Amino acid sequence: MSDGYKLVIGHFYPDLLNLYGDRGNVLALYRRASLRGIDVSIRSISVADELDPSMIDIAFIGGGQDSEQNIMSDDLVRVKGPLIKDMIEDGKVFLCICGGYQMLGKYYKEHTGDIVECLGALDYYTEARSDRFINDTIYSLVLDDGSEVKVAGFENHSGRTYLGEGVKPFMKVLTGHGNNGEDGFEGAVYKNTFCSYSHGSLLPKNPAITDMLLSRAMKKRYGESFELAPLDSSTEDKARAAALEYIEKGKEKAP
Repeated sequence: MSDGYKLVIGHFYPDLLNLYGDRGNVLALYRRASLRGIDVSIRSISVADELDPSMIDIAFIGGGQDSEQNIMSDDLVRVKGPLIKDMIEDGKVFLCICGGYQMLGKYYKEHTGDIVECLGALDYYTEARSDRFINDTIYSLVLDDGSEVKVAGFENHSGRTYLGEGVKPFMKVLTGHGNNGEDGFEGAVYKNTFCSYSHGSLLPKNPAITDMLLSRAMKKRYGESFELAPLDSSTEDKARAAALEYIEKGKEKAP
């Protein structure tokens, strides 16, 4: 029984931004909401599709190859961009990974020095470097209830992202490089928009993040009094613990 509760996940450009298993983030959101009796649906939104912000509770934008990102960038920036900006300012929940993360910023500077105009919804920019950050990663995240958890992830990006005013880091880097390998932070947060370089995918083995996004989306739709029902996370916690142990052992063996 769903008690009448509904949730709509908007998956942006799933036909183009579909690398690194990031669709698993959408599946994790769907699964953990469904197990709580919430009536969940997934809407695919690509280049030729209209966007109705009122029909979406959680938006997901993943990563892709440069060629695919070039195909969708004009649609994202010029066609759907104004509506996406309104959604972000209105507090709709977004999860944006790698290319999706970069595209929400002000610009992306390529290795050649060419500037790619991005959406400019959040105040940050990205500059490409010749070397890539390819690592298993561990982050520290403070959740909405004030508790702190370790997050297992994987990064693969040549871009270095630098946050501007009004944008906070998503997590603190414990192992890996994060946004730029310099400031010790990973990802970005603005209102209910969360961005990260972590592929792999991020949510299935980090249920605390999944539940945080679900909780925010349900409170946005049904009011702050909404409480997400408890859910057994023992399987996900075992996967996260195994991933963290593997990464820590690899770090110990590194020269």
